[in-house]
Amino acid sequence: MDSWPERLLERTAEVRGSEVRALLLAFAYFFCLLTAYYLLRPVRDEMGIAGGVRQLQWLFTGTFAVMLLAVPLFGMLVAKFPRRRFLPAVYWFFIANLLIFYGLFGEPGIRVYVGRAFFIWVSVFNLFVISVFWSFMADLFSNEQGKRLFGFIAAGGSLGAITGPTIAAEIAVPFGPDNLLLISCGFLMLAVACIHALLKTAPQDTPEQQTPIGGGILAGASEVFKSSYLLGICLYLFLYTASSTFLYFLQADIVSAASSDPSERVRIFARIDQAVGLATILIQCFITGRFMRRFGVGLAAALLPVVTIAGFAALAVAPGVLMVTGFQTLRRAVNFGISRPAREVLFTVISREQKYKSKNFIDTVIYRGGDAISGWAIRLMGLEGGLIALVAAPAALLWIAVALALGKNQDRMASQPSAAE
Repeated sequence: MDSWPERLLERTAEVRGSEVRALLLAFAYFFCLLTAYYLLRPVRDEMGIAGGVRQLQWLFTGTFAVMLLAVPLFGMLVAKFPRRRFLPAVYWFFIANLLIFYGLFGEPGIRVYVGRAFFIWVSVFNLFVISVFWSFMADLFSNEQGKRLFGFIAAGGSLGAITGPTIAAEIAVPFGPDNLLLISCGFLMLAVACIHALLKTAPQDTPEQQTPIGGGILAGASEVFKSSYLLGICLYLFLYTASSTFLYFLQADIVSAASSDPSERVRIFARIDQAVGLATILIQCFITGRFMRRFGVGLAAALLPVVTIAGFAALAVAPGVLMVTGFQTLRRAVNFGISRPAREVLFTVISREQKYKSKNFIDTVIYRGGDAISGWAIRLMGLEGGLIALVAAPAALLWIAVALALGKNQDRMASQPSAAE
């Protein structure tokens, strides 16, 4: 490597010369994707409150139901078309949806109902586009490359997670939240351009990777239930999403009490997202890769439940705006900075069909299933405030054990790539 940018990349991500172009394109792709999402996230969260905090469990259930319908359709797309066609198609579909929502928001008489549909749509959009992104990364990069590079690639998303809410916070009040949808469309179009560029310069690209994966549309789910390794990832993700839902409900209660102005609430949510992005990006650039190589994927994945136990314990004692904001910032920074890249490395040792279909099933149905189940548990048990935190903390102990076990299995499978269970 000769230029100073390449030398800087070598120091931060230990990238090799042949990987630089693909790494930077992946970074830009994730930046555009997360900017697009984080422009929409505060609008979604405000509409969740506008539709009634006590109705959130219904929105989570609706999201889960939509996931059950969407996953087989995605499985059919993956089975019949090569990745150079189905990857851009997913994003163009969501761009068209955003334009439709933008038009519907101009009808005041149905805005509340459209807002609830938008809440569900964004929750589906978020998981699908990010799952497709990481499936693509696991297909492009090897297990060894993933440990070195996924942290830096994830930093592109963190930069987007700063850019998106920064734009949202600045224009939500003077120009109105609806215009954020159009800006989001622009960033999704840039993400599609990155996909096309990556497909032309992808490392390890083979004729096999340019052909349809094949298989049945439900193969993603069936492969999960045949594999103890994939079931372990399901349990890890379920425990993660359940704890996230508990924290989301607690945050919604606190922010709802703090302000009654919809635009101001969008600003509050955007500021939280800003703080998370700033805390995350340095971790991903300078710490993640080294942490995983030194301590392993298992310990990296286990760090998040450790932080979760401490945070919920603090909230049980002193629930409030400052405490929940601080906990959200630390927890999401650790997740995006260390534990999420480690979780994505888990998928580098499985088959291509599992990387796209099973991973998508896990990232969407299992994730939103955890949302729905935990959301109803909160309401049926009548949990509020610090009591939510008190119930959530103990489950993180099981979460730690699952993370450590997955790390051991991943190491074993990485040494025997054909031994995916």
